[in-house]
Amino acid sequence: MDPTLVMDLCRRGMEVALLVSLPILAVALFLGLLISVFQAVTQVQEMTLTFVPKLIGMAIVVSLMGGWMLSTLVGFVHLCFEQAARVGG
Repeated sequence: MDPTLVMDLCRRGMEVALLVSLPILAVALFLGLLISVFQAVTQVQEMTLTFVPKLIGMAIVVSLMGGWMLSTLVGFVHLCFEQAARVGG
């Protein structure tokens, strides 16, 4: 297998991982920041107040963007199998 091909597949794999995880991580970060500011203003230090909104926000993102995430991952796996078939055949 050509080292350039391996490096290209690794780069694409990292890009796909970043693209798929970025919406979920961005929502968790934004909600965490909002909740932290709210807790600092009101001085309410409840642990479930930080966990539950993040969980709900991430579930909403996955339900809205899950199809796109899955098609992106399937496309990458399809590309990997095509490259494996070229090397093996």
